[in-house]
Amino acid sequence: MSTSGATPAFELRAASVRLGGTTVWSELSASVARGEFVALLGANGSGKSTLLRVLLGALALSAGSADVLGAAPGRSARAVGYLPQRRAFDSGTRLRGRDIVRLGLDGDRYGLPLPGRRASAAARARVAEAIELVGASAYAGRAIGEASGGEQQRLLIAQALVRKPDLLLLDEPLDGLDLPSQAAVAALVAHISRSHGMAVLLVAHDVNPLLPYLDRVIYLAGGRAVEGTVEEVITAETLSELHGVPIEVLRASDGRLVVVGAPDPPAHHHDRHNRAGAGAAAHSGAHAH
Repeated sequence: MSTSGATPAFELRAASVRLGGTTVWSELSASVARGEFVALLGANGSGKSTLLRVLLGALALSAGSADVLGAAPGRSARAVGYLPQRRAFDSGTRLRGRDIVRLGLDGDRYGLPLPGRRASAAARARVAEAIELVGASAYAGRAIGEASGGEQQRLLIAQALVRKPDLLLLDEPLDGLDLPSQAAVAALVAHISRSHGMAVLLVAHDVNPLLPYLDRVIYLAGGRAVEGTVEEVITAETLSELHGVPIEVLRASDGRLVVVGAPDPPAHHHDRHNRAGAGAAAHSGAHAH
């Protein structure tokens, strides 16, 4: 999608963040236009979640400036949908899926809906609309603990969408899902972005499930960022320069990208709960899934 002339959903200009006396990233400039679907990539510790915290107004810049929906970060909070890193619901969790979604409407005011308190007709309609949008109507009445990982993630995305945000921030929504669920969630997010003109910034470790849908990527490494199309950014030249080590980028026969040599590369799949094994494998050769 071309962004020429579009009003940015957010924009960072020469932005820097320091945490505990350490610079996370500096002189970072990046933007996402309204209606764009952009992936935020980079190794663990590169500052991806830190960038989301800045956009949410939860962390101040140490230098530079940031605008979110035309205002300072945090000033337009109700117009920003946010899905934090994946939460796993225990199989015994009895909250219904629709209750989880409703928390996106009023959880910030009084937590869970009070016993005996009836939601307004408008609130019920909005929750139902968000659930239908993510295709979760068939199981939203069941306990969230009974839902599969992909079903839970759809309901959590509905929670982030229930206020009809203009900007959607998703922190690793594909992590921990099986490959079919990754593909389904990626397609769902892309459809929502396109059909509603919503800007989406999605943090990911593996770019491959997103390749058919992305407009651009922002890649963080070494305290810097590069943004552009996948073809412009995920290249041996660009990644080698960012990481300061030789990196190869290969394209498998089925179109998947395989990054060889990068720490925690963004073009192979691994399980969050098996990081050590994944990291060791990443340095031993090419990976595809």
